[in-house]
Formats: sequence, C-alpha cells, structure tokens
Amino acid sequence: MPKNFISNSPDSVRMFKSNFLERLSKVHYSVPLIIYVPIVLYFSIKDFLINKEGLFSFSGFFLLGILVWSFTEYILHRFLFHFIPKSSWGSRLHFIFHGVHHDYPNDAKRLVMPPSVSLPLAILFYCLFSLFLSIGNLYAFFPGFVTGYLVYDISHYAIHHFNFKSKHWKKIKKHHMLHHYSNSSKAFGVSSPLWDNIFQSNLN
Repeated sequence: MPKNFISNSPDSVRMFKSNFLERLSKVHYSVPLIIYVPIVLYFSIKDFLINKEGLFSFSGFFLLGILVWSFTEYILHRFLFHFIPKSSWGSRLHFIFHGVHHDYPNDAKRLVMPPSVSLPLAILFYCLFSLFLSIGNLYAFFPGFVTGYLVYDISHYAIHHFNFKSKHWKKIKKHHMLHHYSNSSKAFGVSSPLWDNIFQSNLN
C-alpha cells in the first residue's frame, strides 16, 4: 500500500457527514472487553456445566481457538485490510476500514474494531465453526478464538500508546511500527509475528 500521508496527531479526519455514522466509527479501547469478556465466560462456563468437558479437552480446544485467531488476524490484515480496489468507491471503502488507521495511526478512537463490524464477524465465524465442530468442542474453541481477538485489539491499542519495558512487547511494537512506517506490505501480524515468520513476510 503506497503511503503518501501520515499524521501523528491523536485526532483523525472526519469520515462521514452523518454524525451517527461518525460516532459508530469511533470506539473506546475498553468496549471490546465489555462486550466480549462476558461472551468468553458464557461459553466457557456453558462448556463445563452443560457439556461437562474435562479441563484437558477444554484447554486444548481453547488454545486451538487462540491459534486459529492468530492465523485469521494475519489473513484478514494481509489480504482484506490491505486490498485496495481500483474503483473510487472501493478505495473509499478501504480507507474507512483500514486506510484511515495508516494515515492517522495514533487516533485513539480508531484503534480497536467497532462493534458494528466485530459483532457481525463474530456471529459469522461462530456459524462457520459450528459446521465443523461439535457443540462441546465449539464451546471451548470459540471463547479461545474470541480471547485471541481481544488480545489483538487491546495489544494493538497498547502498541500505539504505551511505552513497553519488557523485551517481548518491545519486539512486538517494533514489528508493528515497521509495518506502519517502513513497509506496509510486510509485517502483518499485530499480536504476534508468528505467521509473518512462517510466510516470510517479516521485515526483520
């Protein structure tokens, strides 16, 4: 994605004439936690109480869900968020979904995914996973997948606004900053560089 403009302002450009749509495009970083932590707890408790899955089985599918999210994060970021259609409306749509973040990377209200986007996607993924997993396994896998999403969303906010002291998070932050300020066609993993390493799209 060619980069012609980057603003380090904590504010952003207005995207919609409608005040309602403009408000929908901005979200506080705590909102995903408020929405999705109860969902993680609901499915986890339901798995233990109704399906009586053992801790070993639950943990395995929960961790698998986190791993599948990390792959999903990479694929969505690389092939969907950075796909720019040639049409004017396509370019506009790309800017709304992801381009605005590259132009205004420090806008605190456009760093986590708005519920108007994340909730339909969560339902879509749940329905997709239900085609391949039994109810017992789904109730362990899906909260892991959602936990992976929460780690992605909150770490994305932290990467842009926190100064880390740990070597691990410094490395994660450097990885994402290279994506923003060096080469946006590389380093697509936000919460982890795992899949960049596997698919050789790393900048290091």
